[in-house]
Amino acid sequence: MAGSDPRARAVEDAAEREFVISRAFDAPRKLVFEAWTEPKHMMRWWGPRTVTNPVCEMDVRPGGAYRITMRDGNGEDYPIKGFFREVVRPERLVMTMDCSEHSQKWHDMVCPNHVAGDKNPVGEILCTVTFEEEAGKTRVTVRQRFVSVEIRNAMVKLGMKDGWSESFDKMAELWS
Repeated sequence: MAGSDPRARAVEDAAEREFVISRAFDAPRKLVFEAWTEPKHMMRWWGPRTVTNPVCEMDVRPGGAYRITMRDGNGEDYPIKGFFREVVRPERLVMTMDCSEHSQKWHDMVCPNHVAGDKNPVGEILCTVTFEEEAGKTRVTVRQRFVSVEIRNAMVKLGMKDGWSESFDKMAELWS
């Protein structure tokens, strides 16, 4: 488009690559933040109801690493690892998410046209989590940015919204 601002298109492109979900929890912000940063809590709520988390390791500081392994009912593991880029207690977490250790079958579903031998066809996902006080509750907003619109859409099609919703349901149960 002649005369259009290229910065506006860049913002649109970024928004199209994002998945955002939010929920208010009936708990103080400090406790909700701890649910995201303490392995003993996170392993109880992370992932859909059909998974357990036999591995949950976290070094919550800028540059610190984390690793969570979800295991489904068939015994298949779905490891996620990454690094914390930003930690502002109890307001915000910014972390990378790397699913490169998921099965080849999973990668083929998410990115069917990936280059053979690509160790991480889904690419690095940037995840920003904010914790806001809201009328005596805590609103958590998860914003995930994918490397492409196609990857984002494939993840949504595989049930990402339902997975996050179930995770949030499980997290809410921590305080009920």
